[in-house]
Amino acid sequence: MVTVLAALGVVQALVVLSLRWVDPPTTAFMAANPDGAIQQSVPVEHVSRNFLAAVIAHEDSQLPYRPGAFDWDVLWGRAYAHMIGEEDPSGSTIPQQMAKNLFLNQELSAGRKAVEAGIAMEMAALIDDRRMLELYVNYAQFGPTIYGVCAAGWYYFDSPPAELSEAEAVQLVGLLPSPGHVQRAPGGGMDFEVDDGLGWLSRSHVINAQNRVPAWIDRLGFKPVEDVGIEGLASEQEPSDDDCSTRPEEVAELIAAEGTA
Repeated sequence: MVTVLAALGVVQALVVLSLRWVDPPTTAFMAANPDGAIQQSVPVEHVSRNFLAAVIAHEDSQLPYRPGAFDWDVLWGRAYAHMIGEEDPSGSTIPQQMAKNLFLNQELSAGRKAVEAGIAMEMAALIDDRRMLELYVNYAQFGPTIYGVCAAGWYYFDSPPAELSEAEAVQLVGLLPSPGHVQRAPGGGMDFEVDDGLGWLSRSHVINAQNRVPAWIDRLGFKPVEDVGIEGLASEQEPSDDDCSTRPEEVAELIAAEGTA
């Protein structure tokens, strides 16, 4: 039994290590989506700095500066809040979210959160911040079946990820806490009048992002993006076959099926 567990541990570590170079074909969250998933990876250098700055501001402002996956004091504070039934006072870091999205599920048990913390620590030790941010923006969920900035930019705004404006970027990151209750508006943009009646939830998160994130970007600019290890602007990069400069076919098909072109 010990030998089997050791072998599984080695395999799991090798899988995490491979994420330094390999874009996984799917994630646990994507595979569990009964409606399917539309996702296409894009190098982080070809992603608008507006979007990268907005992601850091909204999801994990300490990513460029924190050693490890999380701050232990913050983690204990979150655990205590969970035990006494209070709301999460801070939210997960990007490494924690990546551990959950790639390997786990949305269960809120203490056991699952402990496993998440362990995997997040492993990921932070083996993957640098630049690559961690790249994985995050390529696999985060931005709609019922939309994953990653490539699909999201084209689906909502008819825009490649390199050209997302600050306003568009802020709207997209606002979807991250609740991405399942929104659809493309006719002609582009976001429509929260969805069949499940929960569009108000996604809309409220977008409004919250619009109230907070622009001031953060105005104050710090793209310095946190540079501190993660991403130099220059997306517009300065040489075109490449994987830069998502054309709309993915699956996104075009979804827009056509919804009749929102």
